[in-house]
Amino acid sequence: MKITEITGQWGIAELAGVRQRVNLQLLEQASLNSYVLIHAGFAIQEMKETEALEILEMLSGIDAAEADTAKG
Repeated sequence: MKITEITGQWGIAELAGVRQRVNLQLLEQASLNSYVLIHAGFAIQEMKETEALEILEMLSGIDAAEADTAKG
């Protein structure tokens, strides 16, 4: 998810129009527009943009394959 807002130790992360409030205290320094891995409401790792986009592309491919399988 991409951090779109930061207020103290809290931020808003967004992905595909879904916004989630996340705790940023486990990161050394969170920055706006950075991509983070989130678990249980905590941002646990900051990711490089290229790495995040690659993962999102792979997940999109898995989702499309599952949709095709469900169609029969």
